[in-house]
Formats: sequence, structure tokens, C-alpha cells
Amino acid sequence: MLKTLLIEIGVEELPAVPLLKELKNIEKKYADILEKNSLLCEFEFYYTPRRLVIWHSEFKTHQEDSVEEFFGAPLAVAYKDGEPTPAANGFAKKCGVSLDEISSANKGGKEVLYYKKDVKGQASMELMADMLGMWIKSLDFGKSMRWGSLDENFIRPIRWVNVMFGDELVDIELFGVKSAKSTFVHRISNFDAVPVSGAKEYFKILKEGGVTLFAEDRTLKILNDFKALEVKNGVTIEIDDELLNEVVAITENPTALLGSFDEEFLRLPPEVIITSMKEHQRYFPVFKDGKLINKFCVVSNALTDDFSLVIEGNEKVLRPRLADGLFFYDNDLKNGLSTKGLEKVAFFKGLGSVADKIQRETKIANILFDTYTPHANRDDLNKAISLAKADLMSEMVYEFTELQGLMGGYYAIAGGENQDVATAITEQYLPDGEDSDLPSTHLSAIVAMSLKLDTLLALFSINQIPTGSRDPFALRRAVNGLVRITAEHNFEFDVVQKLKELALGYENIDMQKLESFFLERVKQYFKGVNPSVIEAVFASGERELLALGKKIQALDTIVNSEGFVEYSSTFKRVANITKDIDLTVDLEVDEKLFEEDAERVLYAKYNEVSACGYETYEAELDALLGLKPELDKFFEDVMVNAEDENVKNNRKSLVASVYKSIFKIADIKEVSI
Repeated sequence: MLKTLLIEIGVEELPAVPLLKELKNIEKKYADILEKNSLLCEFEFYYTPRRLVIWHSEFKTHQEDSVEEFFGAPLAVAYKDGEPTPAANGFAKKCGVSLDEISSANKGGKEVLYYKKDVKGQASMELMADMLGMWIKSLDFGKSMRWGSLDENFIRPIRWVNVMFGDELVDIELFGVKSAKSTFVHRISNFDAVPVSGAKEYFKILKEGGVTLFAEDRTLKILNDFKALEVKNGVTIEIDDELLNEVVAITENPTALLGSFDEEFLRLPPEVIITSMKEHQRYFPVFKDGKLINKFCVVSNALTDDFSLVIEGNEKVLRPRLADGLFFYDNDLKNGLSTKGLEKVAFFKGLGSVADKIQRETKIANILFDTYTPHANRDDLNKAISLAKADLMSEMVYEFTELQGLMGGYYAIAGGENQDVATAITEQYLPDGEDSDLPSTHLSAIVAMSLKLDTLLALFSINQIPTGSRDPFALRRAVNGLVRITAEHNFEFDVVQKLKELALGYENIDMQKLESFFLERVKQYFKGVNPSVIEAVFASGERELLALGKKIQALDTIVNSEGFVEYSSTFKRVANITKDIDLTVDLEVDEKLFEEDAERVLYAKYNEVSACGYETYEAELDALLGLKPELDKFFEDVMVNAEDENVKNNRKSLVASVYKSIFKIADIKEVSI
């Protein structure tokens, strides 16, 4: 028999960020508990800042009856001389029956002790208290709290519990709160508990009480409000998906409103205004003709027809925030961009101060400058490096740490530095995420690479190496950034040679660990590629990042092409024949030792292919793999392991020459498909 099941856990306002982080796990954890109790079925999960809700349109009233089977020791062990051993008695005790009720069964070719019992399914209502308790306790929101005299903790105090199976209340107590057939609607609509006679009536009560239960509906309402405001006022509201999700999570009755602030605050860099609005107030910035204007969009949770007081209140709250920002900004402009004091700011224990880090970065930057000879000025490079961390001493960055680098760029321009220097300071931390922008100029790229390389080398020098999923200093992200920067700016970077050169200024670095760490991140960079393709290119010994990328992409394209399976079988045979030959030395092939036409044809075709110049690795690899017909004919007509040792070695050298040319790109035998 099936019934509806409504579960509502009422709480004090849930903080958005912890809720959203756990959101992807909430349904799975509940489903796991249902499955464990043999009650898995379809359900829907809803949330607002004041409630967690699970709805089953159909839920079993009982578990299915089942059969439990128990297998014990082999009969040869369970009985000795016809008498039961401790193994037999223990098995009977485990099954909760007498030894007379134990039988035997064949398992794995042996006759073993066996017991089967029928298990009647329990009533679902009898299991619900334990299941809900397990579910609530399984939720991990990070920090939690205790309240009253309870020993248990949760992210916020639980204030009501409503569990209805059909129209019947399920008697449950969670965190000292007993279930009741009632709920709470929007506070402005009604402060008191509202009786709920049945599960289906619940949704109507919430809607009439000013609560939009479905997050999708709240999102749609906000976006429609945005569009209406944009059309009415001729503006554009910048939608930040992360911020939008937070606003959806903290509202039950969202309404988007347009507020304004004094134009004088537009003297601030736009990023300061936007950061202040987003981080502190959860406001959306507003633009007109591509420029930030003195307006903002706030999503209210109020239940009213007159929002004037709501708008006025939010405008009053924002003003002191922006006033503080303007105060910091003016003070910083007055003081100028200075590195004074950075010698007292510790970078990391054992690695000196931030001033020391600047000196190390300067050395790396000049080595990279000499390597890449960019269209840039060395003086600009040294100036950018020397001032890159200066904004850490500014009042603005002290208040808004996420603006470091960016504020340095603004202050550099204000202090008379040229745009190239300012841009390099602004972009020094890029890329700061998987999909973030990259440094836009060669100068910026070298500054950003120097920062990441010093951080990597310095922390490895004191054995602060990421382990498992832990990476507190974002070294994996640093390597990902280096790979992306070199690809974007066409900078050659040999992982082995260049790291060895740069590491001369650092002590106690385990270069093998460093190189392995770096290369592991390179593999992750190409995460959409067949892993065996990456390993095949790595096996060739290539360690220069640009070449690695091009070779991986070339081999991946060919491996995914039609007919590669046939090519693979031929060239794996080639690899097997030449496995004992050193491909790093020059291979000599003597035409005078050829005895079969297939040898001469293969050698001639190979020389023809080798003599061509190729613009891409893909074209070269495609041409080399195109030797398949000649190789197949060679294997059909020629006995490689000839009796004459010279002939045998010559034939092996011929085949190995083909594979050596391929091996320069990849060890193709490593590819699995």
C-alpha cells in the first residue's frame, strides 16, 4: 500500500553558503538511508531559509518481506566425528536458533552450514524516527551549534517538526521538538503556527502564507523582476550566479528592487563598489551603456505592497560601507604605493618576509625575461615586481583582501607608473581559477609566472608538499596557471631543465618530487583526454610544455579517428620487435643487406616520409602511421629473426627506425582504447 509522505524540518534562518555547499549531498544522503532500510523510492527535496522539506507522492507503508541467508563453516570443520564443534555451535547462536534447525548448502564447491529465515517487513512509521534522525545528523554544514540544554548540535536551532504519512501525524521527536500537524508561513503573514490537516493542504497553506517553497520558482521570480527593472529604467543588472543562488537561499518571498547611492562614490574603482555591495550586502551592481552607475539591485524578502521603506533602509546601510571605502581610497592615494613595511610581513615560516619573496621573484622574472625576450622593457619588469605586493600595506586591501593586486594597479597609475607596469601588477595573480582570465601581456605573464614559481619552489624547499586532497597553499592551482600561461603566450618551458635552473636559488628541493608533482598537474590539465594518450607522450621523454600539449592533442586526434584500432595492432607489433633496441642512439640500416623487395619498399617509403617537413605533429604522425601497408607487407614477406645475425640486426634497425620516428612524438604502444 502507498501513501503520501511529507517531512518538514523547521529551523531558524539557515546561512546560505553552508547550505549551498551541502546541497548536492542532501538528497543522496537521504536516498542512502532509504535504501539501507529497503524503502528507496522517488522523492523531491525543497528548501527555504526556514525549512528543509522532503515530499513523497507515494511511499510504502511497509518494507517488503525478505529472506535472509546465513552461510557458515564447511561441514568438515563444523563437525568432528559426528559431533558439533564450537564453529557449529557458534553459527547456530549467531542465527538465533538451535543446531537442529541448521542445514547445509553448497557454496564454492564445498558443503557448508546454512540457515534461511523469512523476515517480515516492518511498518514504515516504526522506522521513520530513526531514519530522520540519521538523515539530520548526516548533514555536514561545517560549523554547527548547540542550544538550550541539548547535547546534540545542528547548523541552526530546530523549531518545529511536521511529519505526515498520508493525513496521519508520525510521532517523532528531533532535538527536543515533537512533531505536530502544523507549519509556519512567512513571518509578516503570520507569526503563529498554522494547522495543517493533510499533506496536500500543506503546499496551499505555504503559498497563501507568502512562502515560495520551490527554489526554481524563487529564481525565476527574481530573474523576471530583473528584466522588468532593466526595461523600465534602461539599465543592465549584472547577474552573478553564485550571488543569485545565495539570494534564492535566504528568501521565501523574493522581490527585486532598485536602489541608489550618491554619485560621489563613483570616484571609487568599480571593483571596490561592486565588492562592497556583493560581499557585505548581497546587492547586484547596475550598469548603463557598459558603465557602473550609482544604483544597485537588492532582493527583498518582505511581504508588502509598499517597498519604499525597504529601499530606503538598504540605501542607508550601503552608504557607510561606501563611505569607508572612499576614506580608505583617499588615504591610500595620499600615502602612495610603497613597499615600506613588507620586510615585517612574514610570507611563511622559514621563507622570510614578503620583501624576501619579492627579491626571489625578481631573480626568477629576469631569468624568464632572458629566456623569452618579450616585447617589453626590463625596467618595467623590475618595477612591476618591486611594487606588485605594495598594496598589501594599503588600507583598502586590509579591508578587502580579495582586491590585492587590482588596487595596486590603480595606485600604480595614480603614482605615475605606466600602463604596462600597472597591468602587470593588476594581473599578477591570474589565473586565479580554472576558467579565469589569463595575463594579457608578455610582461604580465612573466610577473604572474614568477609569483607562482617562487611559491612552488619555496614551499617545496621546506617540504610543504600537498598530500592527498590537501593543498592549503594552492600549489596545484599554481602549476595549472603556469601551464595555461605558457600555452597562451607561446612560452617554451621545459619542466625538467627550467625548474632545475630556477631551483639553484633554493635549498633542499627534491627535484624528482617537484617534477613529478608538476607533471601530474599537466595530466590533470588534459583531463578530457584518454589518460593512456598522455602517458604515451610522456613516455617519449618530452618535458617541454608547449610540445607536450601539441603532441598530446595530435595523438588524441589520431587515436579518436576511424581505423586507429587497425593501425594500433601493426605498430604495437613494431614496438614489440624493437623493445630491446636503444632508440636514443643512431640506428644504421644497410641497404646492401636487404634480401626481400618488402624491405626495400619499406625503407624507400620511410625515407620519403622522413624527408618531408611537417607543420604539425598530427601531420607527421599521420604520415608515419601511413606506413602501415608497407609494414604489413614487410611482416608478411620477411623473417625478421633471420639466421644471419647481420641481416637480422639490419631488419630490426629498419623497423626500429620507423618506431624511433614515432617515439619522438609518443610511445604509441602505451595507448589503450
